Amino acid sequence: QVQLVESGGGFVQAGGSLRLSCAASGSISNFDNAGWYRQAPGQQRELVASISGGGITYIKESVKGRFTISINTATDTVYLQMNSLKPEDTAVYYCNVVKDYNSIWGRGTQVTVSS
Repeated sequence: QVQLVESGGGFVQAGGSLRLSCAASGSISNFDNAGWYRQAPGQQRELVASISGGGITYIKESVKGRFTISINTATDTVYLQMNSLKPEDTAVYYCNVVKDYNSIWGRGTQVTVSS
């Protein structure tokens, strides 16, 4: 089964940028949906951004204009570009890919934004 590994998280000051990557161990071409979720301490996991196999994107309102999701099926990698980061963006970010009715999760990468 395909496995996902996130990278690119870290510690950044408010206003800074990070680019998260989610590398798949196998092909994710013809995927149904790919998304980035985040979970802050004491909070439920929430959808931040997603992209469908047809190219339709969803961006959470609070990150619109700052976050962008993209996917490269040639390299089997999903990206989340995060600009103008705010302290409230601090969370563990998880990658999810749905393909052939299978929902696959990565282990997450920590993003910490200082004020």
